[in-house]
Amino acid sequence: MKIMVGYNGGGVGIHALELARDYALLCNAEVYVMTSMEGGPKEKIADVQKADADLKFAKELMEAANLPCTAEQSVRGYSPGEDIVELAREKNIDHIFLGIKKKSRAQKLIMGSTARYVILKAHCPVTTIN
Repeated sequence: MKIMVGYNGGGVGIHALELARDYALLCNAEVYVMTSMEGGPKEKIADVQKADADLKFAKELMEAANLPCTAEQSVRGYSPGEDIVELAREKNIDHIFLGIKKKSRAQKLIMGSTARYVILKAHCPVTTIN
């Protein structure tokens, strides 16, 4: 079994990692942790370095539990939701985990919701935690 964690650091991201880790231990699953970055001139060096540090933390968390883990940035120019859904298909992921941040209705209208997109478009089950 393969599971994916859409991870961008922060408290809810850590909760998603921990939940995915526990699930992977129960199912003897391989874990794929990804951070979606739009890439190109829109990315700041500090943001790329933070993503690298976050992914290193995620990989170490999984490896401490003796779980096989791949952790990488995806820089394909997609929105995070599109990126998660496409990578999940490409990598034959069986289950996706996401941490969600609470947003007001206005924020959702203006910025959209990554979790909503993934839940509606993913080919596999999606578990969210906040």
